[in-house]
Amino acid sequence: MPVYKAPLENMKFVLHDLLNVDQLTELPGYSEATADMTNSILEEGAKICEEVLFPLNQSGDEEGCTFENGAVRTPKGFKEAYKMFTEGGWTALSADPNYGGMGMPHVIATAMSEMICSANMSFGMYPGLSEGAYRALLLHGSDELKQTYLPKLITGEWSGTMCLTEPHCGTDLGLIRTKAIPDTNGAYKITGTKIFISAGEHDLTENIIHLVLAKLPDAPEGAKGISLFIVPKFLPDTGATNAATCGSIEHKMGIKASSTCVMNFENSLGWLVGEPHKGLKAMFTMMNAARLGVGMQGLGIAEVAWQNGLAYAKDRLQMRALDGTKAPDKPADPIIVHPDVRRMLLTSKAFCEGARALSYWVGMNLDIAEHHPDPQKRQNADDLVALLTPIVKAYQTDMGFDVANLAVQIHGGHGYIREYGVEQYARDARIAMIYEGTNGIQALDLVGRKMGQNYGRLLRSFFHPVLEFIEAHQDNEKMQEFVFPLAKSFAKLQQASVQIALKGLKDPNEAGAASTDYLRMFALVAVGFMWAQMAKIAQQKLDDKESDRAQEFYESKLKTARFYMERMLPELEGRFRMVTAGASTLMSPTEDEFAA
Repeated sequence: MPVYKAPLENMKFVLHDLLNVDQLTELPGYSEATADMTNSILEEGAKICEEVLFPLNQSGDEEGCTFENGAVRTPKGFKEAYKMFTEGGWTALSADPNYGGMGMPHVIATAMSEMICSANMSFGMYPGLSEGAYRALLLHGSDELKQTYLPKLITGEWSGTMCLTEPHCGTDLGLIRTKAIPDTNGAYKITGTKIFISAGEHDLTENIIHLVLAKLPDAPEGAKGISLFIVPKFLPDTGATNAATCGSIEHKMGIKASSTCVMNFENSLGWLVGEPHKGLKAMFTMMNAARLGVGMQGLGIAEVAWQNGLAYAKDRLQMRALDGTKAPDKPADPIIVHPDVRRMLLTSKAFCEGARALSYWVGMNLDIAEHHPDPQKRQNADDLVALLTPIVKAYQTDMGFDVANLAVQIHGGHGYIREYGVEQYARDARIAMIYEGTNGIQALDLVGRKMGQNYGRLLRSFFHPVLEFIEAHQDNEKMQEFVFPLAKSFAKLQQASVQIALKGLKDPNEAGAASTDYLRMFALVAVGFMWAQMAKIAQQKLDDKESDRAQEFYESKLKTARFYMERMLPELEGRFRMVTAGASTLMSPTEDEFAA
């Protein structure tokens, strides 16, 4: 049977020792977000994730959602778990107090999101989609729409969806065919079909609120003609059923307890969110929040997969250690003594702890971007969040799948059967690399939009703190084993950025061909930056000679940092060669030559 224990000690280390999130109490609206409050929330969140959500993960996967006569039934136990989840206030954690939210910082919600994704990724889809709908309405909805919908979304009585994809178009939303025809009293009639709609229909909430992309009769061609509409399953004023129905649910590789629906809108009543033909801007509010959320899915799956790989490696007996017997009282040594098993475990551990730091750093900057009184600091934090969003989404989901695969590999044949649970993690993790913009699209976003935006201003929001850290610690003898690899890799990243900028101006295929490898380079440096900072803190704590348990914890941090610097960060060298190889090897073969 699979296991999961929330990594609270590591989470608190990142929040308090690395990021010093207590500083957020100085921002307007966050005075109650003290260290004690943060820790209390994390500990209570761990309980519901470990004791309520995690026990439903494997059974939910085996049962899946069922569809009959237009209605979707979630697996056994999900309704009761959702009721406990909402009654505990977890859907209100970081929501605006003006509409009934708790108003806690985004970084705390980010940490909670990690635990939910580890415990039960399918369950997390339902409140996760509602969070995206909430943010889009909060930032772009009229006062009337906000008063009508936000309080119920925050309590979890209602849930939300985002309806973008159609049978003939996904990434290229300019091709959508869903129509919106003006009706009476400011309403519109929405007609069209949307596919792959997570939580489009289910039995957890009283109402489901769809945010739907559609085109008005006078819409310009392409993406500039898209508008966003709110289309409830039941009309809030009368309770009458709206013509927004589920046609079927998908039978999927993973996240089987999350309903993925075909939604049919047939003259469904909807209301405009934001301005006409400006729907894409509003929807990207949801998309960016969703992309960070999907990045947390990658981390969450990796964490629970690595925990199970570690537990199995400590227990499974096979052969003797290469350098002599380690467990003489047993017929064989546990497989954790073998170098290749340690390689897989340390890769998983180094990723999880490094990505956690990166994710929480982004979450804290989201708080700064929204609440800091200094406009320049708000801008800089917003730039950093925008820059790192595609990196967090793509890298963490790529690695989430890789770590899940490593867990299967560590288990050997037992990993391939259902009993041990890790094969589910590999299946669940795979979708995160695809939805909310494939990882290839994230790479194009990074090189095509973020890299050159405002004459490189977004890049500077990351490059400057990295450079400052390197310069501040390069003469520290205890830090050189961490600072020098970071500095070398950072220099390569800067070189790659310049080359892509210069060559991409002449030929966009040059930027496109380099994009995936460039994003990976960026991610490796970003996580390396996190590890260098964590190593600095661990070294300081060791110098302070705290308790034996603390000494063990910080020694582990240093050893894992060394592993990252020496065995994971060097991947950047190969990626740099691929970035600088140019586009010709990708673009020169003709279509016929692919099959030759």
